[in-house]
Amino acid sequence: MSSVEKKCDKREPFYLSPCLKRKTSAEIISEARRSLRTVNTQRPFTPRDDQRKLFGQASSRSSEGRPPSTFRGENHVGQEDTEVMLGLHARNFEEPDSRPGSGKRLSPLEHKPRLPVPPDDDSYGSTALPKPKPPADRLQVRGASGSQTRPLKSGPLAGLLPAKQPEGCKAREPLTDLLFPVTKRQASDSSSAEACWPAPCGDRKPLLTETSRTGCLSKGDCEKIVPRRPTSERFSSGMSRPGTTGTPVKLAAGAREVTELGGGDMKDESEESVFWETRVTPLLQELESVPQDTADGVERLCRTCERLHCILGEGNLLGRKGKRRAPLLRTLFQLIDVGSDRLNLQLAKLILALSVSGNNLLNICKLIFKISRSDNNDSLFKNNSIIDSLLSVLLLEDVLSAGEAVLYCMGTLKFLSGNRSLLKALVSKGSVHTLLQLTSRLTCSAAPGDAHFTVSGHILVQLTATLRNLADLREFRPEFLSNRGLPELCVVLQQHSNDKDICTNVARLFSKLSSYNECCTTLASVPGCYGLFLEVLRRHQKKQDLVVRMVFILGNLTAKSGEAREQLWAEEGVLDTLLLLFLSYHRMDKASPGPRAPSGTVEDPPQALRQPSDVEDVLIKLIRLLANLSIHPAVGTALATNTQCVELLLKVLEHKAIGDCKELVINAAAAVNNLSFYQEESSVVRARELPIAHLMLKLLLSSDIDGMLEATRVFGNLSRSKVVRAFILKHKVHQFVVTLLDSKNPDVCFSACGVLINLTTDEDERAVLREEGVIQKLLDCLRDFGPGDWQLASLVCQTLWNSSEDGVALCFSEQETRSLLQLLTLYLDEELMHQWNMSEDVREFHQTCWELEFFPVAQKLRNRIQSQVNLLEPLTTPS
Repeated sequence: MSSVEKKCDKREPFYLSPCLKRKTSAEIISEARRSLRTVNTQRPFTPRDDQRKLFGQASSRSSEGRPPSTFRGENHVGQEDTEVMLGLHARNFEEPDSRPGSGKRLSPLEHKPRLPVPPDDDSYGSTALPKPKPPADRLQVRGASGSQTRPLKSGPLAGLLPAKQPEGCKAREPLTDLLFPVTKRQASDSSSAEACWPAPCGDRKPLLTETSRTGCLSKGDCEKIVPRRPTSERFSSGMSRPGTTGTPVKLAAGAREVTELGGGDMKDESEESVFWETRVTPLLQELESVPQDTADGVERLCRTCERLHCILGEGNLLGRKGKRRAPLLRTLFQLIDVGSDRLNLQLAKLILALSVSGNNLLNICKLIFKISRSDNNDSLFKNNSIIDSLLSVLLLEDVLSAGEAVLYCMGTLKFLSGNRSLLKALVSKGSVHTLLQLTSRLTCSAAPGDAHFTVSGHILVQLTATLRNLADLREFRPEFLSNRGLPELCVVLQQHSNDKDICTNVARLFSKLSSYNECCTTLASVPGCYGLFLEVLRRHQKKQDLVVRMVFILGNLTAKSGEAREQLWAEEGVLDTLLLLFLSYHRMDKASPGPRAPSGTVEDPPQALRQPSDVEDVLIKLIRLLANLSIHPAVGTALATNTQCVELLLKVLEHKAIGDCKELVINAAAAVNNLSFYQEESSVVRARELPIAHLMLKLLLSSDIDGMLEATRVFGNLSRSKVVRAFILKHKVHQFVVTLLDSKNPDVCFSACGVLINLTTDEDERAVLREEGVIQKLLDCLRDFGPGDWQLASLVCQTLWNSSEDGVALCFSEQETRSLLQLLTLYLDEELMHQWNMSEDVREFHQTCWELEFFPVAQKLRNRIQSQVNLLEPLTTPS
C-alpha cells in the first residue's frame, strides 16, 4: 500500500487551523488567503491649491518671518492684503557695473570726488537722447534700495567705473571656468570660501552646429544661450558633492559652446567696437524708437529683443564680457516700464543671459515670479525658453549669497509645475537633476543652526512642492530614482524635521512614489528611513495631513515586504508611537459630530457618497498599517497579546457602523481577522472571542457584501473554538454562511467554507448543516469554481470529507454521490487539468495547487466514497 493510500485510510476530520510545517510557496499563499491579508487603501487626497503664493494658507510659517508673494509699492490701493503687487519698474534696478555685487550696501562717503568721472566714450545714441547730469557721488546713483534709486534715463552713463581695471583688482576669469570649473578656485569676493563642484558630464553635446557659427542664430538656438557668471563669483559655501550624476540642464555649459556662437573671441577691442556699432547699436536704437503704447509696438519690441539676443550670442557678448554691457542693460531695464508680461519675459531672459547679479538679479527673479502668479501667463512660459534661464540660476548661483533670488526662481517653477501641460517640458529640460542638485547644495551649506538655515528652508518648501507636482508625470520616476532623489529628500526630512511645511511636502511626494513597486523598494532600502518617519510622527502628532501621509507610506512599505515589517518593528518605541496616535485620533473621532449628508442631496442619502473625515482617514491608514504588520509572525503575536491594541480595534467596531464609514470598519475587521489567526494562550483576541463574535454578527447582518465577507473570514478563525461554534448555531449564523455558498464570488465561497469546515467537525453540527442543504451547495460550488480555483476546490473537498464522517449513505443522497464521483474523477485527471488552466502566468501556480492541495484531498474523498458505495451495492436476484 502506497503512502498516499495509507494516508487516505486515516479517518480524521479537517480543521481550518494554522499549520507550522508548511514549506512550499503555494502552501504559504494558500494559508495567507485563508487567514492573513494585507489591506489596501486609497492615497490621501491632496486638494489643488489654486492660489499661487510662495506659502499657501495652510503654511505653518508666520507671515512676518517669510518672504512675500507680493511686493510693497509706494502707494496702496486699499486691498485686504497688506502687500500689494504694484509691479517692478526700471527704478527698482541699479545701474550695472563690471563688479559683481557684494551683497552689502556701503554708506555714502561724506566727501565728494575732486574730479568728475568722465563719461563712457562708447556710449551710443548720445546725440539723440538728452544727456543727464553726472551724479555727485556714484553711490547716490545706486542708492540704498530699489525704492530709493533715482529713475534711470537713456543715454550715456555717468559715474561708472573706468574701463581700465584699477590696480590690485583681479582679472575676471575666462568663461571656460563657467562650465569646466577646477577643483578649487579662489572666489572673486574676498569673503567667499573655496568651492568645488563635480565636473560636467563628458557626453554633453554642443548646443550649436558648425553651420551656425558664421551666421545669425535661429530663434531656437538663441533661446538655448544662457551663460552665467564664472563659478568663482557665485559659489562661496565650500560644499561639494562628488559623483553627482544626472540629466544635464539644457543651457550653455562650456567654453566651447559659448565660443561657437561667434567663432571665437574678438581679436581686439576694435573688432568688438565695429561689431557693436554695426550690429548691436541699430537694434538698441530700434528699441528706443518703437512706439510702446500699441499692441503692434509690443510685438515689434519682442521681435527686436529676440534678434538682439541672437546678435549678442553671435558676437560672444553675452555674460559679463561686453565692454558696453552697462548701457545695454540700462536700455533693457527701461523697457520693463512698458508693462507687457510677454515683453518682460523676453527682457528677463536676455538680462539673465547678461549675468546680472545682486539686486538686479533679485528684481529680475521677482519680475518673472510676478508674471507666473497668473495662470493666464502659463502659455508665455510654454512658448519661451525662460525656464532654461531659471534652471541656470538654480544650478549656478550661490544659494547663500543669492538665496532670495533662488527662492523666487523656485516659486516660479512651483507655479508652472502646477500646470499639467508644462510638466513634460520641465522634466525634459533636466529640472529633476537640477532640483536635486540644488537640494544637495542646500543640505550641505545650511545645516541646522546656520545663519542661512531659514532661507534654505524657504527654498526647500518651494523645491519639495515642485517635485511633488512633477511626480504626477511617468517620466519623472526613473529620473528621480537615478539621481538618488529618495535618499536626498530623507536628508532634507532629517534636517528640517521641525518644519511642518517641508515635512508635509516630502510626505506628499513619498506617498505618491511609494505606490509604485520600484520606488517603494528603493525607499525601504534607505538606511534609517523607518526611524526618521517615526520621529516625524512623534513631532507632528496633531498635524493630520502630515500624519495620514506618513502612516500611509509606512503602510505601503509593510504591504510589500516582510523585511520592511521586521525593520519597522525593530525601531525603538514603534508600538507606543502607533498606539498613541490610535488612541488620540479615536478620541477625536468619538468627539466629532456624526456624519452629515452631502450638500445638495436628498434626505438620507446613501452613505457611500460620504467621504471619510480627516480624522477617520488617519484611523483608516493607521489600522491598515497594524494589519499589514501583523502578517509577520513575531509582530502578529505581539499585537494579538497587546490589550490596548485589541481593545482599540474593538472600540472602533463598536463605535462605527458600516454605513458611517465603510473603509474604517472593513479595515478594523481585517486587522481583527489577522490577529485572530494567532491562537496563543495569552492572546487577547482569544480571551475576547465572544464579544468579537457579537461584533462580527452585526457586520454579517449588514447589507454590505464586503462587510459580510470580512465577518465571515473572522468567523473562519474564531470557529476553531467550540464556544464560538456554539454561538454560531445559537444565533443561526450557520444558515447565513450556507447561503453564502450561492455567491458567484469565489472569495465569498472560500470564506464560507472556512467556517463550515470547522462546524462539520462536530456530529451534532453536521446534522444541522445537512438539514440546510449544505451538500448540494458544496457540489455546485465545486462544479462552478473547481477548474479555475484549486484552493477553493480543496477546501470544498475537506468540508465534504468532514460531512461524510457519519457514513456516505447517511450524508449523501444517491444523486449527490453519483455527481460527486463524476466531478472527482474528472478533476483528478491530470491531462484534463492542463486544459482548464489557459493563463500562462498562473499555470505553474495552479498546477502546484492542484498537486499539493487538491489532489491528495480529492483522491482521499473519492476512495472513501467508492469503498462505501461498493459495500452497499445491492445483490442482484437470480432469474
